Amino acid sequence: MVKQFWQSGVTLLALAGLLAACGGNSANPLANPPAISNPGVLANQILSFAYFQKCINPVFLAQLQSQQSGLTNTCAGSGCHADATGAGGALRIVADAALLDLSDPANTAAVIRASAMYKNFYSAKGEVIIGAPTQSRLLNKPLLRGVLHGGGLIFSSASDPNALLFSYWISHPMPVGQDEFSTAGNSMFTPADPKVGTCNTQ
Repeated sequence: MVKQFWQSGVTLLALAGLLAACGGNSANPLANPPAISNPGVLANQILSFAYFQKCINPVFLAQLQSQQSGLTNTCAGSGCHADATGAGGALRIVADAALLDLSDPANTAAVIRASAMYKNFYSAKGEVIIGAPTQSRLLNKPLLRGVLHGGGLIFSSASDPNALLFSYWISHPMPVGQDEFSTAGNSMFTPADPKVGTCNTQ
């Protein structure tokens, strides 16, 4: 009986040590761990809405071919990333989102943020680590780069024209303190005008 009591005591001490290692403190192994703080955001930046609308959203609507199966579909198609019927995770695209004239004074930030196009923008930027295309699921999934993608390999390589658009958008956030509608985004087009310019990729 003494032996059993001694073994139980050793077991309890070992358990207390294990609990302490799991987050308790030395005074009370059953206590909550000390408060943790997340590191601060390094830069308060956001991606360009103008570039998204003209250069990124059209990729979601284009007929793209799977490099494996040869089948074609759109990212916004049913069963993929369609807003209502998609099976493709968090990325949701409203296929018939209307283009917005950003030079029209009636299209205030509030109006744009209530639009279907902004829903697409918001959903896409949720798949991005700003400034880090190689870490962003929006680009890694269609490239099958370290992550599964139900649609398979869509971009043949990182130099695929659509992959270059994604990479450029992710790599060129608006300046610190400016919102997604900043005219600084005009420099992402040649000439520097979202209405008539072509989408830069480098």
